[in-house]
Amino acid sequence: MIEFFGSFQSLGIEFGTLLMFAMLLGLLVSGIPLAFVTLLVALIFALGWFGPMVVPLITSRVYSFVSSFVFVSVPMFVLMAAILDRSGIARDLFDAMKLVGGRLRGGVAIQTIVVAVILAAMSGIIGGEVVLLGLVALPQMLRLGYDKHLAIGVVCAGGALGTMVPPSIVLIIYGLTANVSVGDLFTAAFVPGLMLAGFYVAYVLIRAYLNPEAAPVPDGESVPLPEKLRLLKGLVLPLAVVAGVLGSIYGGIASVTEASAVGVAGVLLSTVVRGEFSLDLLKGAALQTLQTVGMIVWIGIGASALVGVFNLMGGIKFVSALISGISNDPTIVLLFMMLILFVLGMFLDWVGIALLTMPIFVPIIKDLGYDPVWFGVLFCMNMQVSFLSPPFGPAAFYLKSVAPPDISLATIFRSLLPFIALQVLAVAILIVAPWITGR
Repeated sequence: MIEFFGSFQSLGIEFGTLLMFAMLLGLLVSGIPLAFVTLLVALIFALGWFGPMVVPLITSRVYSFVSSFVFVSVPMFVLMAAILDRSGIARDLFDAMKLVGGRLRGGVAIQTIVVAVILAAMSGIIGGEVVLLGLVALPQMLRLGYDKHLAIGVVCAGGALGTMVPPSIVLIIYGLTANVSVGDLFTAAFVPGLMLAGFYVAYVLIRAYLNPEAAPVPDGESVPLPEKLRLLKGLVLPLAVVAGVLGSIYGGIASVTEASAVGVAGVLLSTVVRGEFSLDLLKGAALQTLQTVGMIVWIGIGASALVGVFNLMGGIKFVSALISGISNDPTIVLLFMMLILFVLGMFLDWVGIALLTMPIFVPIIKDLGYDPVWFGVLFCMNMQVSFLSPPFGPAAFYLKSVAPPDISLATIFRSLLPFIALQVLAVAILIVAPWITGR
């Protein structure tokens, strides 16, 4: 068997790269999960190119990825999101934001976006946000007579803001892969994340005033003062958690990993104060966290092994030279990378995209004179598009799982097109005006 594999090296790096890509694509199309595909291909090429002696080198690379101290923050933020899923914090937060929307045309859609930003700042998880907003906000907008395409788009696009708004897990994985400060990434992504949310709000307002029937003004009397005070209580605990997490990071009090533990403590304390804490809640949240983080870890192990083998083969240098040779203009090279990420985002999970492409892209970015922190924010903005874009946009499938039966996947994807356009606009602005990230 080893002798059979030994013939791989004679193929040369050009044909070897093509064969690796074809093997990855073929196995993925067969329905095998990405983590197992990358591990299998890594093992085949490790044995086929170098023989069994290279396997310990691959395992050491995998260990260096999973043993990173910053990686501990990932399960912490996932646990925060899992606890939020099982508590009434998000529902009370949405009710409290009625005071912001009021009788503004499109107000419920705007309050949905604001709630999405706050939830993103609490956990940095995308799937949970879309499901929460799909359960809480979508029925209310449909009941009030909102255009269903507008309502669907707001829920999916708002829920996907967890990619951009710190503490984003996408930023954490990028920081680990690119070997840059996660704290710097959080600082750089803050304004672009709010900018994208602002684009959504502006679109809702413009759409509502051009077509009043798309976002009717809710009927009803003004909210009395006692009710306002009761609703405001729903804002206190979420904002306190956000202040604890982001305040400790930006204030230099805690690292990202330590701040994630502060966030978990804050959310748990919130459930205790609200009288919702139970062992069943904690057990369910822990099991959901184990499932989600297990998926991320396995994809990370597989991608790290594959990139390690590819690097030893000389593949990373080959692909880097290939991409850099496209043009002498750094902007053209950058746009080509964005196109690759956009296409990959239609078919692969963001974890796999980050771990497979960033070891190749980041050195090129540095050679071109670009800031890797700024590129990390640009990467996350690009991943925003992947969460919404067909045929495998995760946000659409998350919403479909909780949407009314009459809302089809085709309807959801059609509703997302204007928001995808806004995301592409945000990517373009970040390329033209990198100073928005403060870098």
